[in-house]
Amino acid sequence: MFKNFLLLLFFSFLSPKSLLAENVKVFDFTEIELSKLEVRKVRGADNKTIYSTGSNENGNFLKAIADNAASGLGKEIKIDLNKTPFINITWKIERDLPGIEESTKKGHDFAARIFVIKKTGATPLSNRAINYVFSSNNVVGFNSRSPYTKKSVDNVLASTKNNLDQWITVKANVKKDFKKFHDLDVNELDGIAIMTDTDNSKMKSVAYYQNIYFSAN
Repeated sequence: MFKNFLLLLFFSFLSPKSLLAENVKVFDFTEIELSKLEVRKVRGADNKTIYSTGSNENGNFLKAIADNAASGLGKEIKIDLNKTPFINITWKIERDLPGIEESTKKGHDFAARIFVIKKTGATPLSNRAINYVFSSNNVVGFNSRSPYTKKSVDNVLASTKNNLDQWITVKANVKKDFKKFHDLDVNELDGIAIMTDTDNSKMKSVAYYQNIYFSAN
């Protein structure tokens, strides 16, 4: 089962969109947008993750419920990393996945994760990815190669050890991370995907995503 590769395939089916504003908003998290995003169930998963939209005092959000399930939402979007190298994510884990070893195939599930994708070859399987995760078991700063492909790196930006059921905002320099993890000088991203998955652990998680955008600093 190749979760990372499956998500990379999203970007073969979607229309590109180039945004060059100082802050580049990635998702609106509206019902209209959700109906247009490509949803792909991971091969071998028993169920799809259930995604729905809502709002609070800070705007729209995406809610994800995965009960022995795995599917992601993909969007092809051009991000100029020379102008806006920082990804900003606001998210919350209401129900996490304690006790799993996330760096193994059996435990490679995350209550919340966001992939950033760079096309590096003729086929989607040649793409490189960084998987920014809200971990249930590892501390912020922990990183490891995906157990399914060396072309994707899991990098922990938040942990439920300190922030269970709390909205938090995190930031990462994507351009620097591609150099650090893949030894690539990346000027432009090609796509982004969101996924909440529990198909390996057979557990249930509940997560929320809000205000995902790229900024200059």
